[in-house]
Amino acid sequence: MFGKYNADALKGMSAKRTGKAKEVIKGLGGKITAMYALIGNHDLVLIVDLPGVEEVMKASVSLTKLTGIGFTTSPAVSVEDFDKLMADA
Repeated sequence: MFGKYNADALKGMSAKRTGKAKEVIKGLGGKITAMYALIGNHDLVLIVDLPGVEEVMKASVSLTKLTGIGFTTSPAVSVEDFDKLMADA
């Protein structure tokens, strides 16, 4: 999940808010593998594992409501899993 700050989101930055964001993902049955701050087109990247598309959508909207940060998602699979999927294509 890629995040982009706006002015209001910057005002609310804190470790406490980060903890609440982690709880959102956990509450949807997910796991955060890593979280990084970025410089460039995006300000954050969260590498998360969620059960399905519905949970991804809920996570994106819930995190935006909580933080004011706009999120976009890019589903990913490992190269090994991709190779297996494409073997049947």
